[in-house]
Amino acid sequence: MTDQSPPERPPGALPRLGEIGLANYAPYLMNRIMGRYNALLRDEMAGLGLTTPKMRALAVLSVIEGPLIRELAVYAVVEQSTLSRALDQLAGDGLIRRETDASDSRATRVHITEAGRARFETLWPRMAETHDRMFRGIPAEERRAFVGTLQKMLANIRRHEI
Repeated sequence: MTDQSPPERPPGALPRLGEIGLANYAPYLMNRIMGRYNALLRDEMAGLGLTTPKMRALAVLSVIEGPLIRELAVYAVVEQSTLSRALDQLAGDGLIRRETDASDSRATRVHITEAGRARFETLWPRMAETHDRMFRGIPAEERRAFVGTLQKMLANIRRHEI
């Protein structure tokens, strides 16, 4: 009978992914969760003429008034080039408007329009329902602790103050 235990690691060596396992690797789990979340919303978003980047932009704009485009890209977790195309389409549909920043004429702020807010509010119940589904069977105290842990993790790795 052979021993199937993993080989000894040198002191201070990091464990390999195979030793950790996908089911115990937080980035993998977070990607799976967000992939499923986006997939569950995709059909409804498409029916509203939205893509994930457009939905994220509208979601942020429904909460934060007039961010700079670079700030919106960070909040929406969308590459600025992808966001720029999404904003062009949202503006063309009358869902957002751009304004030159009052203190820096080179910077642009983005605002949601009433039509954009209405479009987002149409999608919001499905987003909230999907969020609740993810947390089904998880007590409120565990939810709060989990979100607190995510906030700490983000603070540990973020590149921006937002």
